[in-house]
Amino acid sequence: MKYSFVILTCFIAAFIATNNSMNAQTQKIGYVDTEVILKQLPEAQEADKKLKDIATKFQDTLVAMQKDLTGKLEQYKKQESMMTPDAKKKEEDQLKAIQQSMMQYQEEKFGNTGEIRRLQENFLTPIRDRILLTIKEVSKDEKFNFILDKVNPALLYADDKFDLTFKVLDKIRRNSK
Repeated sequence: MKYSFVILTCFIAAFIATNNSMNAQTQKIGYVDTEVILKQLPEAQEADKKLKDIATKFQDTLVAMQKDLTGKLEQYKKQESMMTPDAKKKEEDQLKAIQQSMMQYQEEKFGNTGEIRRLQENFLTPIRDRILLTIKEVSKDEKFNFILDKVNPALLYADDKFDLTFKVLDKIRRNSK
């Protein structure tokens, strides 16, 4: 993570050095720690509390499912020697189904595309959007050209006059003819 930040910083520094040799304009680079900002905002703290409460409920359900599975497994082991092969198979299939159901529940709630992740995005997206808008406003007010995130190596703001996207695209199109 820090390695990416160093590379990004070096890239921007090289860009600025190259750009400075073309014109005498001074570039200003700043950074913010978005984690500190999020921890300080009451609405982010409230969202975090809501997420933790919901996650705790989901975790409690998982613990109950695990206890149920453990109890049925212990009961099966006690009765296994007295069971017919068909009864054993039926009971084992039932235990596997319970285990799969538990794993599916865990994935649905805590997985990468699970409910917790979706709720986190729903709660935090408006807050992050507000932070980015404020970063843009402060950057313009303070005349910063680039703002980086200290925690997550990302460029949060770049002055539009440094956007070379269409120049690069134009050059690619001209060179491919």
